[in-house]
Amino acid sequence: MRRRERWEYLGSAPRVAWDAIVGGQYRFTFDTMPMAVRGMSWPARLNLLAAGLNLARRRLRPWSWPLHMQIELTSFCDLECPVCPTGLGALRRAASAIDPELLEQILREAGPYLLTLSLWAWGEPLLYKHLGRALEAAGRYPMVTLLSTNGQSLSAPRVQEALRAHPPTYLIVAIDGLTDATNSVYRKGARLAPALDGVRALADWKQQTGARFPVLHCRFIAMRQNEHELPRLRGFAEEAGFDMVSLRSLSIIDAAEDAHRGMVPAAERLRAYRYEHGRRVRRRDFVCQYAFSFPTVLADGTVVACDQDFNGREPYGVLRKGGSFRSIWTSRRASEVRRTIRDRPGEFSFCRNCPYADRPISSCSFDGYAVRPFEV
Repeated sequence: MRRRERWEYLGSAPRVAWDAIVGGQYRFTFDTMPMAVRGMSWPARLNLLAAGLNLARRRLRPWSWPLHMQIELTSFCDLECPVCPTGLGALRRAASAIDPELLEQILREAGPYLLTLSLWAWGEPLLYKHLGRALEAAGRYPMVTLLSTNGQSLSAPRVQEALRAHPPTYLIVAIDGLTDATNSVYRKGARLAPALDGVRALADWKQQTGARFPVLHCRFIAMRQNEHELPRLRGFAEEAGFDMVSLRSLSIIDAAEDAHRGMVPAAERLRAYRYEHGRRVRRRDFVCQYAFSFPTVLADGTVVACDQDFNGREPYGVLRKGGSFRSIWTSRRASEVRRTIRDRPGEFSFCRNCPYADRPISSCSFDGYAVRPFEV
């Protein structure tokens, strides 16, 4: 979040407060996706206001529960994407899947207060053998749930059954090329067929049953090898049965910049960053909000300030069954990590290469549009 955007956010606080306190609802846009949380309890309404004050002051020990949370279902994947730490072999954590009882424990504590829950991080979530149980647990709370996948297991009966029985609000399917040749430049080892077969099956089921969810979301990372396909993307998505499309720019992670430079689009409007003399332009006006409102729980229970700490090098703590997320969220250790991120971010490698800091906008997605009408 830029400093200017931060003050614009604060300027909208009176309207947000009115909608939350009086109406018990909150409408917002998250990474180009329209969202609405309704039927908020009084504790959740007050938490939203407290979180706004946290954002304004960036308190080291928050008054509020997180508004957003990311829970990593698995730390392993079936692809080898060249700018992903998992695909690069940069994950130093053991491949694992979160204990479903631990996931349910986290949601019992934090779920009543969350606006959004993202059920992925650095692994492929559809490989999680307890997928249906995780989606069922998330569906017990009045929040927007998001599931992002490379789609390679999307047509599997086990996965289709879980998504129909307990649909997330948004199912984000990564499609980074309109042919196998262009898609697999980045999605190493991927094929379009299983992803598109899975999307069409869900679209047909939604049409037959009248189900609203999941919203079928095609996410397309604009890169040099696929930018020529952008004029055909809308028709491709509509034919496949998607409800919406978002265009994402290619981020740098905690890795050498050379790993992605050859994929940077020729068109400047599609780039994540500005470049001068072939080098990324660094900005100084970024204000981090993740450490103060958007934690990630890795598959082994490690709680980190941001998903970019993919190896859990600077954890808030490690959550075990029977433990307390709140005690970690408000701990002295968490405050120390937040202080460094707020005051001396260059000390952490995942902050030095933050994919959000040097962008002209705070979102990784720079455009999004509906292919067919949908309601959230």
